[in-house]
Amino acid sequence: MAATETVTLTDASFDTEVLKSDKPVLIDFWAAWCGPCRMVAPVIDALAAEYGGRAKIAKVNVDENPQISRRFNIRSIPTLMVFKDGELVETAVGAHPKPALEQLLDRHV
Repeated sequence: MAATETVTLTDASFDTEVLKSDKPVLIDFWAAWCGPCRMVAPVIDALAAEYGGRAKIAKVNVDENPQISRRFNIRSIPTLMVFKDGELVETAVGAHPKPALEQLLDRHV
């Protein structure tokens, strides 16, 4: 069954869910107090439904998971990162419209 929901990542689950994933992973680094993060959230959820089975769509709350945020030097949110075969392959900072995020994902699926 294909996943159609975003995966919530934690400091503990990151390596297993992302670095060992057999599919590309788009991660949205966000926080509840971040206005642009709230704007992009419905787009991220839509991408999870649209790309289920071809890519994993995940979210990291930077306030609740400081280790991951430090590990990837997250300075601005939202930050979107694409991992493929355990490697970071692309990063986008800021709120982007759905077509731009689809292009981002399409380059790696």
